[in-house]
Amino acid sequence: MTTTAAMTAAAAVRPLLISLLFLSYQTTTLSLPGEDAHLIQFKSSLKDSSPLDSTWITATDPCDRKRPWLGVGCTNAAFSTVSSLLLMNLGLSNNDRAEFDVAPLEKLETLRFLSFENNSFSGKMPEFNRLSSLKSLFLSENSFSGEIPNDFFTRMGSLKKLELASNNFTGKIPDSLQQLDNLSEMLLQRNRFTGPVPSFEQKSLQKLDLSHNNLQGEIPQTLARFPASAFEGNPGACGAAISKPCKAPGTTSPPIAEVIMASNATTKWVVLAIVVAVLLVTILFKKKDKGDMFSMIGSDRRVDNHHEHAVEVHAPSVNRRMGSARRTGNYNFSSSSRNNCDRARSKSGDLVMINEERGVFGLPDLMKAAAEVLGNSGLGSAYKATMKNYGVSVVVKRMRGMNKLNKDAFDVEIRRLGRIRHRNILPPLAYHYRKEEKLLVIEFVPKGSLMFVLHGIAHAELDWATRLQIIKGVARGLGFLHTELAEQEVPHGNLKSSNILLSANHEPLLTDYSLHPLSSNSQSLQAYKCPEAGLLSPKSDVYCLGVVVLEVMTGKFPSQYLNNQDSGTDLVHWAKEAVSNGKVADLIDPEIANGGDALPEMERMLCIGAACAEDDHVKRMEMREAIRRIEEVQLCV
Repeated sequence: MTTTAAMTAAAAVRPLLISLLFLSYQTTTLSLPGEDAHLIQFKSSLKDSSPLDSTWITATDPCDRKRPWLGVGCTNAAFSTVSSLLLMNLGLSNNDRAEFDVAPLEKLETLRFLSFENNSFSGKMPEFNRLSSLKSLFLSENSFSGEIPNDFFTRMGSLKKLELASNNFTGKIPDSLQQLDNLSEMLLQRNRFTGPVPSFEQKSLQKLDLSHNNLQGEIPQTLARFPASAFEGNPGACGAAISKPCKAPGTTSPPIAEVIMASNATTKWVVLAIVVAVLLVTILFKKKDKGDMFSMIGSDRRVDNHHEHAVEVHAPSVNRRMGSARRTGNYNFSSSSRNNCDRARSKSGDLVMINEERGVFGLPDLMKAAAEVLGNSGLGSAYKATMKNYGVSVVVKRMRGMNKLNKDAFDVEIRRLGRIRHRNILPPLAYHYRKEEKLLVIEFVPKGSLMFVLHGIAHAELDWATRLQIIKGVARGLGFLHTELAEQEVPHGNLKSSNILLSANHEPLLTDYSLHPLSSNSQSLQAYKCPEAGLLSPKSDVYCLGVVVLEVMTGKFPSQYLNNQDSGTDLVHWAKEAVSNGKVADLIDPEIANGGDALPEMERMLCIGAACAEDDHVKRMEMREAIRRIEEVQLCV
């Protein structure tokens, strides 16, 4: 072929090639036929799919780049296909009495990533093992329950990341998880798994969290490379990984008195008194005496104005029963029967259970334990109790000044608090009511309070990213309270760093909230330290939020927490001066001050804290505005 002919042929072919390339470009936004129908079928199986209604539209393309479907991710190929489904924080749930429908998702052949975190799905573990090509499965913060079959993960050899945290799974951790050679991340914390800790010998495993379950026995040496926090909250576990020697067969725990004397020899006379008191109370309890069953606890008290401590108490459970509901409110008997039962138990001196997430127990479970009080707060003393046979730890708060309401009104208010469900709020589990004695029981959180971590030896843990996570979590929890309890004078009323507990992953949990309607000694609540103490309003919580933000960002202990304010730092005054003088950067905690590109965002957060702590409550921003501003702050600009 001559050169001229070749050029002519090339010129003729060029338009065809351009057309093919253009067609190829056009088809990159098309999904495989039928994928929209499969997703719509899945949507129709949900109880409330309204968050998806505006984008998940029949006969449209899930992979259309101009109008993408919410939470749907697609591959970049000649024909885009659905590769990920990320439906977090949408309030989704499966239909009542219907299991999660996996069948439509099974038809998405290139689906690799699946996340339904922080929704309201319930029931047994769905058959996600039918999706054998999944690489990531995130189901944390739902209400899934029951045992997972031992061979469940056998066909999921591609799985790299598995997150099942904060559900209600029970039984053994499936052995099939040990067969996943590609597994790099596994988070199973805050469930009710029982049995031994698996060895997990995979070299690929880099992140592991088994904390706050009911696991027992020695932690295998193969897991020694993970931090002790990965196993905390499992009272029956032991081993070098958590610096807790395993007992030799046949040995028993030392007597309670010996344990306390060994920890503090100066309290031996107090211990003797407590032992005698326990014996007397046991006798009285058997005779159904109506005397104060908790009065012998608290004779040894050391006051610490800066920190609120809880003490460890080992209590063999004598009334163990597994709670059946979590978030859903599905109980095994009617509310009227439940109230009658609770009232009967309260009259007999027992606890009234209002939240069965961590099981059901009674006052005798706590009374049979040793007690040592390490400190108290303005609201009363705190004790930690561990039910060894049940594997759950709680904090018992002996409340002062809670005589404002009679028993029935008190019951209504506490039950209302117990129904609150939010990832950043820790609701009460139970209460004990007598005219002269009020006990409030909450779940024990091992890491402790934000105050303890921020001003203690764990201070270095709190980098900028962690502090931002904490502040945003506190704001979200407050926002939820201001919605759920909007009619109250001050929805929280007691916000301070000692009432913000931190999970193992530094997720903040608000406690001691909405006690103003119960308290006959309201002056002990933090809201009464606001400038407008006589005119409390929801904006009082905004002020307290501002103090917390300044405390987190500066690392300084606020004088605003103290009645006499003759120690600590006046963070509000300090922050206002720094803002007015253009020296906001001087406020930043030196631990995070070298944040580089993040410094503008740190200064922005400090300015928000100062604005929230405005003295004039009329000029102070609303809670909704405070949350909006906090949410806009990023890790770096």
